[in-house]
Amino acid sequence: MRRFAQVDVFTSQPGRGNPVAVVLDAEGLTDEEMQRLAHWTNLSETTFVLPTTRPGADYQVRIFTPGRELPFAGHPTIGTATALLDAGQLPSGSSWTQECGAGLVELRRLDDGALAFAAPAPVAEEPLDDELLLVRALGGVKADQPTVIEIGPRWLTGRVTLEELNSLQLDAEAYAQISEITPDVTLYAVDDSGDLHVRSFFREENRIEEDPVCGSGNACVARHVQLSGLDTALAGGYRAFQGRHRGRDGRISVKLDEGQNWVGGQAVTVISGTIAV
Repeated sequence: MRRFAQVDVFTSQPGRGNPVAVVLDAEGLTDEEMQRLAHWTNLSETTFVLPTTRPGADYQVRIFTPGRELPFAGHPTIGTATALLDAGQLPSGSSWTQECGAGLVELRRLDDGALAFAAPAPVAEEPLDDELLLVRALGGVKADQPTVIEIGPRWLTGRVTLEELNSLQLDAEAYAQISEITPDVTLYAVDDSGDLHVRSFFREENRIEEDPVCGSGNACVARHVQLSGLDTALAGGYRAFQGRHRGRDGRISVKLDEGQNWVGGQAVTVISGTIAV
C-alpha cells in the first residue's frame, strides 16, 4: 500500500477545479506500473513522488496522463506540492523546488495562501505558418497571432473574442492536422474588466478533450500576452477564469515579469489515504 491523495486545483471548493491524483511514495514503481495507474485513475494527470536526483530540489515528480508521460504540467505541480504539504513531507517555509522532466521548477506561497509555480522559460516560440488550417480547426474563428509556445508541453496559443471563445465549435478533421504540429491548443479572451477567460484542448487517444483548468496552458497564455504587447495594459498581472464549459469554476492568478512569470491558485485535498499499486 502507498500513500495517496487527490487534490482539486485552482479552486478552494472541492469539485470546482481540476483534480490530480498523487502517489506520495512512488519509489520502486516501474514506468509501466505508473502508466497503468494513470490510465486507471482516468484523470487528466496522475503524479508520482520520488527521491530527488538533482541538487537543490525538495522532491522529484513524474507526471502521467492516461496515455503518456509529460515533462511538466501546471495543475499537477500545484496539486502535488499541496498533497506533500498536507502530508508533512515538505519543509516548512514559503518556497520549494520541484524536480521534473522539464528541470527544476520553483514554487512559492502567495499572500492569500495559494501556491504559484514559476513558469518554465519557453524553449521554443514559433509563429504558426498555416493560419488557414487553424481557422478551419476552430470552426471558422481566426485567432490573433497564433504561436506554438513550448515550456515542456507545447501549446498552440492565440487570442480570440469572448463571444468566439464561448461559442467555439472545433472541426475534428482539421484539428487532427493541427495535431501533427502540436496536439494541444489554448485560446483566451480578455473581457472589459481586464480579466482573461481561457479554454484548453488536447488530443488523447485520438479524441479531442477539453482541459477543465490548465496550468501549463495558462503559463503559455501569460507568455503570449507578453509577446502580443498586452502585458502593459494588464499592469503586470491579471486573473484568469477557466472551466465554465466543463462545469467548473477555475480561478488562476498570474503575475507577469520579464524575468519570470508566476501562475498560481488555491488547491484543496479531497481524498487522502492509501492505494494498492
